Amino acid sequence: MDTQTLVETLQLERLEVNLFRGTTADEEARERIYGGQVIAQALLAAYETVEDRVCHSLHCYFIRPGDPDVPIVFDVDRSRDGGSFTTRRVIAVQHGKQIFNLAASFQVPEGGYEHQSEMPEAPSWEDVGDDTERQRELLKDAPPEARAWLDRPQPIEMRTVGGRMDFTPRPREPVQQLWFWAKDSIGSDPHMHQVILAYASDMSLLGTSVQPHGVSWRTPGFQSASLDQAMWFHQPTDFNEWHLYHQESPSASGGRGFNLGSIYRASDGALVASCAQEGLMRMRKPKVD
Repeated sequence: MDTQTLVETLQLERLEVNLFRGTTADEEARERIYGGQVIAQALLAAYETVEDRVCHSLHCYFIRPGDPDVPIVFDVDRSRDGGSFTTRRVIAVQHGKQIFNLAASFQVPEGGYEHQSEMPEAPSWEDVGDDTERQRELLKDAPPEARAWLDRPQPIEMRTVGGRMDFTPRPREPVQQLWFWAKDSIGSDPHMHQVILAYASDMSLLGTSVQPHGVSWRTPGFQSASLDQAMWFHQPTDFNEWHLYHQESPSASGGRGFNLGSIYRASDGALVASCAQEGLMRMRKPKVD
């Protein structure tokens, strides 16, 4: 799907004052719903109950795998409307059970003290290859059904410095950098740029903690899934521009990998958002006959 289709797909149907319904695009032929989609739609549901305030942080848990063939119902709890801050909790339900929940805080725009870390050095996006094109090259001799996933339109273009290692994993430092942006126009609504950025934030972060161990999601028997994610929005940004996503994994233990991400705008080096995520990462034990 292109970005405009993504924007349309993420839109919600209002069922009641605080109740919304969302769907998954037919093009997203997955066994489970992509986590970034549920984050984005839950944030949109919260925004439907907030006026004149901007989300500055969200915290969420992935509770059960989402079913892409079934609509998601989003129930918004209006936790608090304060003088400067508004708090919302969103519960996503399928088949009568919670699959995801999100807490988000919104703030009246205001000025104040400012500082930020400098954008790390990285090769320009112009000098880094498109991840999808590289994967197509690696799969050029594969059966058509294996290539079909890559042939669908991609709303988010990603360019990983050094290339992704999904097909040929080897032990590496738990640090990676990638450039990403929404290729087609998102529009003029700054909230939607924030929503699409949240959508894209889950695309590669978990893989950072996997890198030292020489495996990937394609390794037979390897199991991975996002468990929770937090995101802080430091300032508005235009996600139709290139952004650098710098990712590090300080720790992995107990079958879980912990990851940190910083998102910088290429044009001026502004730190626009920060992410933290913990994910499941384990090797399944072979079945014994």
